[in-house]
Amino acid sequence: MKKIIYLMIVFIGFNSFITINAFAQEEPSTLDLASEAAIILEANSGKVIYEKNAKEKMYPASLTKIATAIYAIEKGNLNDIVTISSNARETDGTRVYLEEGEQVPLKKLVQGLLINSGNDAGIAIAEHLSGSIEQFAKDINNYLLNVVGVQNTHFVNPHGLFDDEHFTTAEDLAVITQYAMHNETFRSIFGTKELEWVGASWDTTLITHHKILKGEFPYDSVTGGKTGYVNESGFTLATTASNENLSLIVITLNSSYEDAAYRDTINLLDYGFNNFKTASIEAGTTFTVDDDNYINSEPLLYTSSINDTIVSKMDKDGTLNLINQDRMSIASYQLEKMKSGEINHPVELQNTSNTGASQLLMLVIKIAIWLVVLLATVVIGYQLKLSLKRIF
Repeated sequence: MKKIIYLMIVFIGFNSFITINAFAQEEPSTLDLASEAAIILEANSGKVIYEKNAKEKMYPASLTKIATAIYAIEKGNLNDIVTISSNARETDGTRVYLEEGEQVPLKKLVQGLLINSGNDAGIAIAEHLSGSIEQFAKDINNYLLNVVGVQNTHFVNPHGLFDDEHFTTAEDLAVITQYAMHNETFRSIFGTKELEWVGASWDTTLITHHKILKGEFPYDSVTGGKTGYVNESGFTLATTASNENLSLIVITLNSSYEDAAYRDTINLLDYGFNNFKTASIEAGTTFTVDDDNYINSEPLLYTSSINDTIVSKMDKDGTLNLINQDRMSIASYQLEKMKSGEINHPVELQNTSNTGASQLLMLVIKIAIWLVVLLATVVIGYQLKLSLKRIF
């Protein structure tokens, strides 16, 4: 009987080893977040790496100012001198303490808007660009829909103070931030940690409110950020971060506690950087399907798991599909058909993953382990059978 028990323990041990090993190779598909909605967007490829309620209607609070800032940068003249109205002077909430009649360059207002989250700066910008807050709301909604390309956002003010008709989604905010980060002036201001401010009634050093950006929660890859809070929205956070492989945009919305929003953001950044990479196919690479040749005129960027082995598949209509080892589509691109007789040198897409060899090695190891377990199972079964014969 002791021998039977021993053999059973050995058998269970082998199977447990395989189960634990297989489980350890899996990447997490969900994260335990306190924020009601969240998203990770890879800025270069546009790939959504992770999302939680990302399409749900939410209140953005001061993340609104990301849209106001890029709108002002693109549609206004940053050298314009803006005269501050009494309406701007009397704005509630966080301010840069503008005075009625004060004259301030538009660029300085955008800096006060993003770095110190100045609601008064937002009103001054809106009135300067559109004449009134009502007209500004129409203008920026049209801009967000037709220029930026988001579908589920509706703003009624430039600063994000609560209004039931002032809403967006985590997905839309990520896309707005992605669009804005293409602008060098926006990137510079969005990543500013502190700025000397000299105003009619307030001389100070503006310090970003974003605690990761200013180092209270150290994270070397972070390049920019914006915070937000009103009672109805909870704590909201927008964060950008980059390394040699990825440029991430993380949005978290409606956290009940400020620190929880930062923990969520750091967990999301870790998840993105630890599990994904972005690679590219050089411009001018040509592909052949049947007798037709196709070319990509611009670099094609795609984001995949660091463990993926990517292969290409061309459809007859010129669609290039990138597929991983699990036959999951990573990205698809419509290529340009080359003219008949045009000189070309077809290039077969190479595996851009630097983990291809390790993937093969892991596959060989797993097969070897399974063969060992299978052999052990047969031996154990045979010995168990003999033991039972001796007992009975």
